[in-house]
Amino acid sequence: MELSSRYDPHEHEAAIYQRWLDTKAFTPPAEKPEGAEPFVIMIPPPNVTGVLHMGHALNGTIQDIVIRFRRMQGRDALWVPGTDHAGIATQAVVEKKLFAEEGKTRHDLGREAFLERVFEWKEHHGNAILEQYRRLGASCDWSRTAFTMDPELSRAVRESFLRLWEKGLIYRGARIVNWDCVLQTAISDDEIENVERKGKLWHLAYPVDGTDERIVVATTRPETMLGDTGVAVHPDDERYGRLVGRKVRLPFMDRLIPIVADESVDPKYGTGAVKVTPGHDPADYERGARHNLPIITILHKDGTLNDEAGRFGGLSREKARDEVVKGMDELGLLVRIEDIKHSVPLSDRSKSVIEPLVSEQWFVKMKELAEPAIRAANEGALEFRPARWKKVYLDWLENVQDWCISRQLWWGHQIPIWYDEDGVPAGSREDLEIGSAHPTTGKPIVRQDADVLDTWASSWLWPFATLGWPDRTADLERFYPTHFLSTAREIIYLWVARMIMAGYEFMDHLPAEKRVAFGVCNVHATVLDSSGKRMSKSAGNGIDPLDVIQQYGADAMRYSLMMLTREGQDVRLSENRFEEGRRFTNKIWNAARFVLGQMGGERTDGTSASATALEDRWILSRLAETVEGVTNELDGYHFNDAASRLYRFVWNDFCDWYVELVKSRLEGDDDSARAARGTLARVLKETLALLHPFTPFQTEVLWDALHETLGETPGAMLVRTAWPTGEGLVRDADAEARLGTLQAVVGAVRSIRAMTTIGDRKPLEAFVTSPRAEDLEVLEASRERLLALAHLGSLAVGADLARPAGSAAAVAGAIQVFVTLGDDVDTAALKETLERRAKKLAGAIGGLEKKLQNKGYLANADEEVVASDRLKLEEQREELALLESNVAGL
Repeated sequence: MELSSRYDPHEHEAAIYQRWLDTKAFTPPAEKPEGAEPFVIMIPPPNVTGVLHMGHALNGTIQDIVIRFRRMQGRDALWVPGTDHAGIATQAVVEKKLFAEEGKTRHDLGREAFLERVFEWKEHHGNAILEQYRRLGASCDWSRTAFTMDPELSRAVRESFLRLWEKGLIYRGARIVNWDCVLQTAISDDEIENVERKGKLWHLAYPVDGTDERIVVATTRPETMLGDTGVAVHPDDERYGRLVGRKVRLPFMDRLIPIVADESVDPKYGTGAVKVTPGHDPADYERGARHNLPIITILHKDGTLNDEAGRFGGLSREKARDEVVKGMDELGLLVRIEDIKHSVPLSDRSKSVIEPLVSEQWFVKMKELAEPAIRAANEGALEFRPARWKKVYLDWLENVQDWCISRQLWWGHQIPIWYDEDGVPAGSREDLEIGSAHPTTGKPIVRQDADVLDTWASSWLWPFATLGWPDRTADLERFYPTHFLSTAREIIYLWVARMIMAGYEFMDHLPAEKRVAFGVCNVHATVLDSSGKRMSKSAGNGIDPLDVIQQYGADAMRYSLMMLTREGQDVRLSENRFEEGRRFTNKIWNAARFVLGQMGGERTDGTSASATALEDRWILSRLAETVEGVTNELDGYHFNDAASRLYRFVWNDFCDWYVELVKSRLEGDDDSARAARGTLARVLKETLALLHPFTPFQTEVLWDALHETLGETPGAMLVRTAWPTGEGLVRDADAEARLGTLQAVVGAVRSIRAMTTIGDRKPLEAFVTSPRAEDLEVLEASRERLLALAHLGSLAVGADLARPAGSAAAVAGAIQVFVTLGDDVDTAALKETLERRAKKLAGAIGGLEKKLQNKGYLANADEEVVASDRLKLEEQREELALLESNVAGL
């Protein structure tokens, strides 16, 4: 196969992916391979309405690296793809389309006809994001693609609901929820977008009954005062201690409400006194419960005020706010208005302000379900990476509240509860016909509960419902529990914790140690724009992964993401950051072309036994270290470390050093040349395998080319080839030490060139001295290599060479390198330049030292960041010492 001079991803990606599909490369064999342990990943199901964004691209790349690695290791590997029906999002899309095209609402169509329209939309448009995952190179088993509204998964949802209902863990009751007044449904925390906005803090005075005193409260929502049933102060606040137990007269409503002491009040916020509105504020709901305050709801479901609001009934929220403020001013009870910035909760779909509202909903009791999920993290059955996210998970579970699982929508899993004419409920695994006999009362069934379940009430079953639960299918027995989940931090409690709870609750036929839904939860970085702001469609600062793939290729994007994303740190992206991945994939391509150009159809295994030259022994030793290191990094899910290690090996060890060292030997046809070609082939073959999880398309192309060039039958595609084990390779400490000495001297000469701005190729006169005989022996033996690699005109090597006058110096361990500057160098100007650089560097060192002495920084920063700063400080000190030495010498 003749390779073009430059890698063009568009020439290969689609064809390679189709070959993978045609050969069923991503589908586990029908029968479990003997001795192969399973390894399973469930894709976090994207919304069926979604399109690929950079967060998906990052997380999809991570999952694909893991599954390709485990597949090559011989595991019985499965990655299940799928989508979530996304109740609110999908219903909103179809309703908008229906109104735009036909001027109709869902109510005009009726429930059944509208749901048919939604399913039609899903079939035509709803799988776009999965097609985009294929562009990324995702090696999912597409034959097992799941959708949360598939009949099999719908059956699982119904079964889970009824099991919990029958155990008394699901109940219907009135509690405070997040309410979208436009869509008129309860919504989850995940469907809320908190937006920073300019606002006002109104200070309102409430008269204390029976006195001339007033107590001033501060609020951002003055209209809710109409539903106040108390005022709360901190018990230790001396300003209000005498008032606790007294009552205030609520303006407009002429209602007496008590002043209570509650430790949740922040004495420093506002006036230190807060109005308590249990019907319209989650914190007040809890305060009200502690003090037995009544709950008054002043809003209709559409956000207009109801009769409980007195003379303000019928007004919109906005109009009522204006009228209440105006009325308080007229009463002389408006103390002042303060301009503030505050976080306002908006519905992610309707963009309207969320109202906390007491509503009759279905809830799941969570305390009992949380207990085994807490033990899973504490006892090591569930591991978080990075480990700090375990605390977020446990904090939520240890303070968990009952879960509102009902939504006032049509698109979703309708709650499987039916009622007779008296409102007596009955749960059923099969649909009950209207008019049929109630299974308990015998009276006619008159209706099914109209609500649908929260989207998370289906996706929390994802790890096992996708494998056939509640049936004990072959897939369920073979592939559960799963092993690795990669997800975003914001759904640790919304989804991650709930999946763990569901596994322990519903996989009860398994022993406890096998119920955990997955063993590792990787919380991936958040993708930010170049200024550090979170990427979002509404902010218009996102980067479209498909645009990046079109410009750079999938492999370049994937590798760039891994190189840029360090564990525990968010990643800042701009489009030019993907140049790094493109340069690297081009480097791989050019290195492979060079190697293949030397083969000439010669079969060779490149074993260390045939490699006796120093550079052959050295590169095979470096390969052995790289195989071991990359394997360990991927086993530990350290993706950036694995990618960086591979990058250094390919770019530095192989391309910059070995290829340059071996070029002159390849011109012959003797044993030395054959050994060099064998080593090149061995290194390329294993490097392609190590790179495959990161750059799957390009490595598959080069794998074919390598086998064809060597005259071998390709056999299995690289995607199904065994992971390198390092067989036949050994760590050669002597070779690494000897070549390390050579590299140190060449590096020293290059640093002198950079420091003095002497051209890279200008022949120089160098003097190298060391007190160690072994160093001198290596340097003499490698004299020709040194002259070529460092572009030297002459080289003197000795044990006690003095520094020549007018020379620049560099240090490499015990070795000192002196290079004469020549008459064409203005030493006075050079000295001035080096002094300026030294002064600037000394300032940077001082700043870094101060930073590393800051106890707060050391306590709060990631360990890796602190280690990086310490390494940087050490390097800067070495550079300063070199500059000062040269200034002194000049």
